[in-house]
Amino acid sequence: MHNLQTHLNNYLEYCQYQKKLDNKTLKAYRIDLVQFAASVSAEDISDITSAMLEDYIAGLHQKYKPRTVKRKIAAAKAFFHYLDYKELIDRNPFQRLEIRFREPIILPRTIPLYDIKALLSTVYDCRKTAGTLYQRRNALRDAAVLEMLFITGIRISELCSLDACDVNLQEQSVLIYGKGSKERKIQIGNADVLKILKEYRTDFKNEIRQCGHFFANQNGTALSDQAIRRMINKYTALASIDLHITPHMFRHTFATSLLDADVDVRYIQELLGHSSINITAIYTHVSMSKQKKILSTKHPRKDFHI
Repeated sequence: MHNLQTHLNNYLEYCQYQKKLDNKTLKAYRIDLVQFAASVSAEDISDITSAMLEDYIAGLHQKYKPRTVKRKIAAAKAFFHYLDYKELIDRNPFQRLEIRFREPIILPRTIPLYDIKALLSTVYDCRKTAGTLYQRRNALRDAAVLEMLFITGIRISELCSLDACDVNLQEQSVLIYGKGSKERKIQIGNADVLKILKEYRTDFKNEIRQCGHFFANQNGTALSDQAIRRMINKYTALASIDLHITPHMFRHTFATSLLDADVDVRYIQELLGHSSINITAIYTHVSMSKQKKILSTKHPRKDFHI
């Protein structure tokens, strides 16, 4: 018998130990494939037909947004590719399907630059007015985190996994390990940011040594992404910013701001660590302020004198 659940477990082990997928990707695969197994009326992989897959995909479209549907289909397709590669099935039922649907373009949500300035001003003010050493040290660390998010466009998962040796303040660079184990090195070209990072590293040197990560808590443990989200919410409220700010919005703002400053999109692709220019292309929308400037200065109507 070719039990479906057994092969799902074997495939997830294959993804973990041979494909070396990261924990977040593995978690997403597990969720999607468990849902797939529960949705198809078959316990044996050889019983799964193209018609069953069509019903599964139709059900996904009724429940989820196109991007989520695309991800869940990709997880199932990868699983069947593995089964085919291992010669565990006689034919791949996905080969008989033509799956095409248009995914709507959702523009990335950015943070207005005046709100970022207000956010940073608030955290620096909190450091100055802190009533205790504990509060002052936390504000110093928080300022370093927010500056790193904005100056490098780093993903929150990448920031939390930064090792102490990845941040070389003498060379003014950060070595980032991105998706698919791809490395990129980002230069820190701002003196104020370098200053706060150096102050943080000096103040937290014992905690950094204890956990091995560059960003640490005062108890010597690595800073988590949940802690960073709570921290951003805290300073957003203190700054009276009427916007829900997420860590990834710093990355969107980093990319969009550089594009608005006429930086070539291929440089932005490299800075973000995108494997394909198609991923970076989402940032090539024109901001409203730049659109207004273009249309007021470049459109031929400006030369009409009527």
